[in-house]
Amino acid sequence: MFLTLAATDLPVTAAQYDKLERAIVDRARVALRVNGAELVVIPEKIQTTQGRELLVTQNPSSGLPLLIPIDTIERLEVVR
Repeated sequence: MFLTLAATDLPVTAAQYDKLERAIVDRARVALRVNGAELVVIPEKIQTTQGRELLVTQNPSSGLPLLIPIDTIERLEVVR
């Protein structure tokens, strides 16, 4: 299942947010493409900072946090 988010598609649909929020609740890993880079992270929450929505994630290997602006996500896939 792919969830495509691009700056031109904002705001994201309710269905897209539902999938992302379900991944947060389930602590499911998500594969992201951000600025051409592929990442696999564990999403923790969505927060707003200075009017910009950020996806707060954790690296599954190191446990280090990573903040990803939602409008920079090119592709998102929930990993099952």
